[in-house]
Amino acid sequence: MDITTSTDIMIISGNSHLELANLVARRLGVKPARCAISYTTNRETSVQISDSVRGKDIYIIQTGSKDVNNNIMELLIMAYACKTSSAKSIVGVIPYLPYSKQCKMRKRGSIVSKLLAKMLCSSGLTHVITMDLHQKEIQGFFECPVDNLRASPFLLQYIQECIPDYRNAVIVARNPGSAKKATSYAERLRLGIAVIHGEQKESDSDMVDGRNSPPPSTSRSRTMDVGVGVPQHPAKEKPPINVVGDVGGRIAIMVDDMVDDVASFVAAAEVLKERGAYKIYVLATHGLLSSDAPRLIESSPIDEVVVTNTIPHEIQKMQCHKIKTVDISILLSESIRRIHNKESMSYLFKNVTLED
Repeated sequence: MDITTSTDIMIISGNSHLELANLVARRLGVKPARCAISYTTNRETSVQISDSVRGKDIYIIQTGSKDVNNNIMELLIMAYACKTSSAKSIVGVIPYLPYSKQCKMRKRGSIVSKLLAKMLCSSGLTHVITMDLHQKEIQGFFECPVDNLRASPFLLQYIQECIPDYRNAVIVARNPGSAKKATSYAERLRLGIAVIHGEQKESDSDMVDGRNSPPPSTSRSRTMDVGVGVPQHPAKEKPPINVVGDVGGRIAIMVDDMVDDVASFVAAAEVLKERGAYKIYVLATHGLLSSDAPRLIESSPIDEVVVTNTIPHEIQKMQCHKIKTVDISILLSESIRRIHNKESMSYLFKNVTLED
């Protein structure tokens, strides 16, 4: 990679992932700027940038870790501090965009990712670099350019180089919603695909929310009168978990964009084991691994959970030897270099499809 030596580029890091920021800065051949982030006695966030940012291209590296709300406030304050200090441009490098799951309207809720996008743009960000958004349409929420990078080349390389006899594997979609991503991986590896059907959905769309009007119809007429009101949706009955596809005597590789609550992955792994899969891998871009995920993974039939370092998870790795990490800092540094040198980003999206 052609390392930039320009003096008008500046890397600023928040507290969310200092290790990743140092890796990116080292690959670019620059030293991270001096930035002190502290908290007052009432938990307000204070940011003090010690180096001059006037007329410089600023790249703020901040991801969404477990302390997500503080991470967001740090990013907003750092961006606004650079804006009010006359920075030339402010690029937010956000490997994992927080609140990306809340990108759809559900009953009396709100589209939080839209709110976050407006806040980020208002704080001064002129460009956003992120990776594997939960829904690619989130890019449309921003009023500035967004580059949604893909981690799939790194995960595909891991499959080919680190999984013995991967030719005897089958790519598994944990639910029908992730079938497109699984198909994309299977086509690139020339492997088969299986889909797990009947798993409990993660959305809360079936919860009772108190809306009881109009009252249910009691008419028994063979012709429904339009005056009785809108008919109610019948309650969903979850079918038993089933695997569509043959996994007997094969290596099962589940792919997804993130691993947060691993209960559904563990349930899927148990079904795959019952169906004859002799090794089970889970590959994902973002390893949130919340609550007691390491303990559940350690005691499950899953052999390995492979995630990238978009989110720090060193503590979880100490608790569970099955968790492996793939470094994607070279992709972030190359995207920063290309944007700074005003080069095309198309090389980083070569052969990328909407399903990746």
